[in-house]
Amino acid sequence: MKNFKVWITLILVCLTITAKAQEGKKFKIHTVAFYNLENLFDTINDPNKNDEASPIMEMRVNTNDIYKKKVSNMARVLADIGTDTAKNSPVIIGVSEVENQDVLEDVVNDPQLISKDYGIVHYDSPDRRGIDVGLLYQKKYFTPLHTSNHELIIFDDSSRERVYTRDQLLVSGKLEGEMIHIIVNHWPSRSGGEARSRPKRVAAAKLSKKIIDSLQTIDPYAKIILMGDLNDDPTNESVKEVLGAKKEKEDVALKGIYNPMENMFKMGLGSNAYRDSWSLFDQVLITQPFLEKDYSSLRFYQAHIFNKNYLVNKKGRYKGYPLRSFADGGFTDGFSDHFPAYIYLIKEVK
Repeated sequence: MKNFKVWITLILVCLTITAKAQEGKKFKIHTVAFYNLENLFDTINDPNKNDEASPIMEMRVNTNDIYKKKVSNMARVLADIGTDTAKNSPVIIGVSEVENQDVLEDVVNDPQLISKDYGIVHYDSPDRRGIDVGLLYQKKYFTPLHTSNHELIIFDDSSRERVYTRDQLLVSGKLEGEMIHIIVNHWPSRSGGEARSRPKRVAAAKLSKKIIDSLQTIDPYAKIILMGDLNDDPTNESVKEVLGAKKEKEDVALKGIYNPMENMFKMGLGSNAYRDSWSLFDQVLITQPFLEKDYSSLRFYQAHIFNKNYLVNKKGRYKGYPLRSFADGGFTDGFSDHFPAYIYLIKEVK
């Protein structure tokens, strides 16, 4: 019954927009996406990072060819997300598991993306694996006005030594002339088990909440998008309790957070799989001002998981899983072990 209600709600939203369009109203639609690029490392050894442990650096032959194909595969996906409805590649893309700005420049300069003229926001993180988060944006639509990285300081429960992980990236700027804020995340993994590693993700959620609170102190009506590979599902403590994310729009108060991915998760949908169990670690959450019914400014329309057929493993023990790039010590010519998550934002055109 819950799944039925979710689909009815989505249908009603679509019918509402369609009805308005039939009334002569026109809408501009933009895609905002997040994608874990699965170990997008270059082939150059950085003495300041543990990049030797990356899959591509562990290979001994054809590394340049593999790198070029990996970049091309990433560009193919990024170019495709949301195009069925928006008729354009995403205007904003958060990414994770990238080694440095150079690999992002290679992606945006790929022939499949270069015409979109993507800009890049990136900071080096202290992560022990040498991976970072970043933001790509189409310069035609989005103008960054302020960027900052926020360090997550956490410690191992046993050794009490610091665990070096990804910073959180905040980018504030104007999309179609409207101020929005994007927080890009890659929260600590579940290494050592979900329960043992949970405090690290709770700490990450607290840092994200602190960033959100600071923005809302300045402007309670701030339009904020929190996206990332959270390594937690929408129902876990970090998302439900620390962030306080709601699964129903009507329950979101001013300064509240809406998670459109929670109903998807409860329907059995996921963005990554492990041991025959699906998780929805890749999420895009938004604050209440995106939910207003006046479409004269940017509003939330729909949320999706980008799981087109070419991204799905067709055979073997991982049939049905995301078709990852690296497995069993080799390159599969795949994409990522995660599906992208994305939302549509719409605005009425006068």
